[in-house]
Amino acid sequence: MDEYLWHTCDILADLVEGRLDRRPLIASTARLGYGDRVLAVGPGQRVSWRALGDGSYVHEGGFAVGSPAFVLASMAATALTNSSRRNQAWRNAQPRWVMDGTSEITISVQGMFSAHPTSALSFYWQSDGWREIDLVGPDVFQTSFVDTRGQYSTVRIHTPWASLIFALTARASFPAHPRLLGRSWLPPDFEERCARMGRPCRPAAKLMLNHGGT
Repeated sequence: MDEYLWHTCDILADLVEGRLDRRPLIASTARLGYGDRVLAVGPGQRVSWRALGDGSYVHEGGFAVGSPAFVLASMAATALTNSSRRNQAWRNAQPRWVMDGTSEITISVQGMFSAHPTSALSFYWQSDGWREIDLVGPDVFQTSFVDTRGQYSTVRIHTPWASLIFALTARASFPAHPRLLGRSWLPPDFEERCARMGRPCRPAAKLMLNHGGT
């Protein structure tokens, strides 16, 4: 993880200081907007907070013909089946984190793009759809947003580039976010640890505060 965080600081420092042109070009299959530039490419997994069902289920009815013992046994079996279906439907209606898919993600100056064939996802740092963002782990970016269809969603992106995604989003759309102002999008001892290892990182956390706008 430290290697990704070190490169995150390097990328952000170049972005803030207007030195992206000195960085090597990075290949990506993502479709970019005019003038956009790829900053990083890596693995990503999308997980959504949602229910698997709406609480409905098929109620089994019917009748049984035969001896009283057979009829009672059949009724008991039907009741047990319906109870099991009802309980499963209730469990499916409870929201939980559900994995949507794994794919390569592209992080650019303008946004993040995931090209999964069934759960593609695109974020633009300056989108009006953002509602909340957080970095719930060094490799987990979480956000709630309203998509282009007007639907509210909460997702997590598991990727070693999570801190880069968070910092870019916060800089563009959440400039007063506590993690940005408190520099806690990096581990508290990260810069000191890099210096002790003889590979000091650039002061991206400070630069992001001094150049809060995009």
